[in-house]
Amino acid sequence: MLLQSLPLVFVLGGVALYTVLGGADFGAGFWQLFAGRGVRAERVREHAHEVIGPVWETNHVWLIFVLTVFWTAYPTAFGSIASTLAVPLFIAVVGIIFRGSAYALRAGASSARESGLIDTVFSVSSILTPFALGAAAGGIATNRVPVGNAAGQLFSSWLNGTSIFIGALSVANAAYLAAVYLAADAARDGDDGLERDFRVRALGAGLVAGAVAVAGIFVVDAESHSLFHSLLAGRALPAVVVSGLAGVVTLALVYRRRYELARYGAALAVAAIIAGWALARWPALLPGLTVYGAAAGHDTLVALVVAVLAGGAILFPALALLFRLALSGRFRAVESVPSEFVAEERAVVKPQLLARWAAAMLIAGFGLLNVADARWAHGVGLGCLLAFLVLAFCAIVLPALEQSSGTDLP
Repeated sequence: MLLQSLPLVFVLGGVALYTVLGGADFGAGFWQLFAGRGVRAERVREHAHEVIGPVWETNHVWLIFVLTVFWTAYPTAFGSIASTLAVPLFIAVVGIIFRGSAYALRAGASSARESGLIDTVFSVSSILTPFALGAAAGGIATNRVPVGNAAGQLFSSWLNGTSIFIGALSVANAAYLAAVYLAADAARDGDDGLERDFRVRALGAGLVAGAVAVAGIFVVDAESHSLFHSLLAGRALPAVVVSGLAGVVTLALVYRRRYELARYGAALAVAAIIAGWALARWPALLPGLTVYGAAAGHDTLVALVVAVLAGGAILFPALALLFRLALSGRFRAVESVPSEFVAEERAVVKPQLLARWAAAMLIAGFGLLNVADARWAHGVGLGCLLAFLVLAFCAIVLPALEQSSGTDLP
């Protein structure tokens, strides 16, 4: 049973990461649309545009990951969802395409009018996409997606009270996350004006998101009492409590300008919502179809789990490096990075030691997998090979980063 449910854990983790990271990007588009007019509003738009630059494309990796793993591990459920919810998923895909195109074209705008039109397309797409994805999730949560190819209603499956509520909550959460992150970035850059603007937006968006969540409880109760009961009295209750507490604490942190901690608090509040939704339905995927009944064959699941673990060993260090550079501001304001930070980097990086450990892990991994017969030895061997991937990656990337720091930074 663990093998059958483990891919769904991967999927839910990917959904949480896409919601927290990609959702913040969508929220940046929201604030570009509602920035207002004037010089101050233009600074808000430019800040939102520049901050997401290094990571906006990367965050869509999680959406691709979720679709690929879910399709491979649970093909019957995936086909049922994709066919019944084809309309909101199509809207989301179109929104992602238009949003990416608008972001890329913005630098080539030849006039203020063109720039304004491109920003509008970017912002509207940034609102439609999370709404459509949230509405699709609402259709699944309320059992409006039956098993079978296009077996459900094409429009009523996602145009209903609960789906609209979840879509609106998705947009509100995206705006909330973006405001918290953008306030933190403005504070890091020492821009007091932008920091105040986004601090106010973060507090307002947090209150609105909380109000939408509370109001939505009554909508869920009216349309799907079983889901309501599971959320507030079943196994999902701890996740709902964690989400509420994290939201309140995050607002307090933003009010006190503790933005770095607020980043994690906001992410936890949103991720706990996804965990609560999953716990409320576990182990059901669709009406009459459980995780165990929908899972693919044993060999497929084993290959998938190994591929995800191996890919994660390569992907996570790369993403950690990317976000470390982005959050430290080294993609935007080179002069703001103090020289002692670079000196500390050079002192920590020891590529020769990393390379030796990587070689040792490679030898140990092959030895345990090919010589030993015990299952525990094979497990340790697999862990050694994963450690080899991580250490080898760090041994290659960190010296390059150190060299870049030495040439580009003062």
